Amino acid sequence: MENIVIVGSSGHAKVVIDIVEQAGGYRIAGLIDSFRPPGEETLGYAVLGAERDLPQLVDKHGIAGLLVAIGDNHARENVTAGLAALVPGLPRVSAVHPAARVGKASTIGAGTVVMAGAVINPSCAIGEGCIVNTNASLDHDGVMDDFSSLAPGVVTGGNCRIGRGAAIGLGALLRHRIAVGEHSVVGAGAVVLHDVEPYTVAYGNPARRIRTRAADERYL
Repeated sequence: MENIVIVGSSGHAKVVIDIVEQAGGYRIAGLIDSFRPPGEETLGYAVLGAERDLPQLVDKHGIAGLLVAIGDNHARENVTAGLAALVPGLPRVSAVHPAARVGKASTIGAGTVVMAGAVINPSCAIGEGCIVNTNASLDHDGVMDDFSSLAPGVVTGGNCRIGRGAAIGLGALLRHRIAVGEHSVVGAGAVVLHDVEPYTVAYGNPARRIRTRAADERYL
């Protein structure tokens, strides 16, 4: 069993740790966190060092891969890019909870996390660094571009597309063939009946455009 590190040690990292343990495909050597001291533990795993320490830690602990466990889409993408530059060639692994269901002919990219109760129906394409959260459902032929996310309880119709870095909030519902533009945020409980433009905040029932947003604007 190969050693990996989890990058992050917050609440989202706790869920990722649990998925990796439940799936059983990797051994967690420890955590990487630039904002917490070495030795501090989360669910029994110690922080080994900061992101800048990763090259040395790879050799010291025989690290064969990493998984970035940061909930914010933009931050997760930035950290992923920084680590790829710091340790070129170190694989990013994905994690799928055993209680998730992944349909036939669906694909899941590197660094993506699929949580307990999630349903990914046939012929979906999920990009790199995505999050399919607890009990979220992506129906047939759905597409999630890199570093996008579905919060717990999201339900999409078939043939929906979630743009790069876009975040769909808790319990939102998307009609069949909806496209959500890159770096947009759909608020919790929204009912989306029409496409959402890029760099937009939309919420309500039916969902409507509220304002524009920047890619690095916090939403969690």
